[in-house]
Amino acid sequence: MGFFTIKDLKSRILAQGVEMKTLSGERVMMAFFRLEPGAVVPEHSHPHEQMGLVLEGEFELVISGEKRVVRKGDVYHVPPEVRHSGTASRSPAQVLDVFVPPREDYK
Repeated sequence: MGFFTIKDLKSRILAQGVEMKTLSGERVMMAFFRLEPGAVVPEHSHPHEQMGLVLEGEFELVISGEKRVVRKGDVYHVPPEVRHSGTASRSPAQVLDVFVPPREDYK
């Protein structure tokens, strides 16, 4: 419980050009991502339900084989165990993802 500032959260590099900062509660996790131009989040799946909001920029998101360019203000949903990936465009993107339950591998 408390108040936090994104810039003060611990940063992790997940892949080349993919930076993540997380904030976790008992039952939910927020992950703030910064994607550099051309950065790739490889296809993967996990048992967590995921919802996201594009805060800045745009990137190509593939969910269960469906490909779409998502832009600032767009939201998306990835059900548990569904394969998904992302590729940043020619400009940086910032994304907020929410995971339920929290991802132990991101803590």
